[in-house]
Amino acid sequence: MSKKDLYRPNVAMIIVSNNYPDKKEIFIAHRNDLDGVWQFPQGGIDKGEDVEEALFRELEEEIGTSKAKIVAEYPKWISYDFPQKIAKKMKPFKGQTQRYYLMKLKKSAEIKLDTKHPEFDDYKFVSVDEVLSLTAHFKKPVYETVINYFKKEGLL
Repeated sequence: MSKKDLYRPNVAMIIVSNNYPDKKEIFIAHRNDLDGVWQFPQGGIDKGEDVEEALFRELEEEIGTSKAKIVAEYPKWISYDFPQKIAKKMKPFKGQTQRYYLMKLKKSAEIKLDTKHPEFDDYKFVSVDEVLSLTAHFKKPVYETVINYFKKEGLL
């Protein structure tokens, strides 16, 4: 297995409310399997699936809507390693390599967490600064990098 193959291809999204850009409120969801862990929706890219197809499929699977539009894309793949406890469950992968998108919910979007395979049990919209105080420690460097990029671009 090559080094590239050790990282699961994944798509992730920073979702802003339909009040954007007037209000820069970011969607964050509470995992239903880890107490106190909040994160951005994300998910694996299936074999043969293009990144944007995976993006909208994961949006629907994780928060019950695909009614959103792409505002911007982080220009590179960004990777992180799983903590040891998680890595055991995710074999043969040692981490994920992700493509990040900034997305805006459409006014008609309805968030429904009771999806076919629910991953979240709660959600809220928070300020850009509040996001990092709520997120899983091993994802924080990636979140900081992506958020800082979108801030520098004047998008957050």
